[in-house]
Amino acid sequence: MKPFKFKQFEIQQSADVFRVGTDGVLLGALANINFAKNVLEIGTGSGLISLMLAQRNLNAIFLGIDINEEAVNLTKFNFENSPFHLRLKNSLQDFKTFETDEKFDLIVSNPPYFEENSSGKDVLARQTVELNFQQLISKSSQLLSENGIFSVIIPFEIGAYFIEIAKENQLFLNRKVNIYGIENSKIKRLVLEFSQIEKALEESDFIIEKSPRNYSDQYLELTKEFHVFKE
Repeated sequence: MKPFKFKQFEIQQSADVFRVGTDGVLLGALANINFAKNVLEIGTGSGLISLMLAQRNLNAIFLGIDINEEAVNLTKFNFENSPFHLRLKNSLQDFKTFETDEKFDLIVSNPPYFEENSSGKDVLARQTVELNFQQLISKSSQLLSENGIFSVIIPFEIGAYFIEIAKENQLFLNRKVNIYGIENSKIKRLVLEFSQIEKALEESDFIIEKSPRNYSDQYLELTKEFHVFKE
């Protein structure tokens, strides 16, 4: 499979690992990384999100974990061959049994959200069987630093459910980005950011395409430091 080339790094891909997609790019570009020094990514896949965040914050250090050995090996390769390799590490871990004394200023995840199916495709990356939202949110709340942020991208349809579980775990919604796949369509995805501090919600809209296969000015501006767009 061909590598996916960004301006400052390259993502080697595998048919056995969830590939570079718009969700990952959006989270990598939108997550609040400004004040983070210690970052955890849950479910790295190819390592895309951590690499984008490492480009955006030149002082942060990163730990990526994944339950899929193939994904861990792929991430390791992509991390080691990037300009940010000294600040990036990853390991084969099941988040449900992950233990550390560290606290993280930012925890990011493009979490599993498909129910179990029989196709076998992207099984570990996309089934709630491996890591359900309750487990993801509960453990993340325990690993956040005092002012830490928990940032995810999820389908719109499960947003209210996710927000409710977060609240039950004393994580309050601070920021919400409504992602529209195309102008004048329904909301497709949500980027949600939580912290242990209850404050006024910051909400915004984001449009990926203004017409089919025609990126919006918003998307072009957001990703201009990453994507290599063809003229």
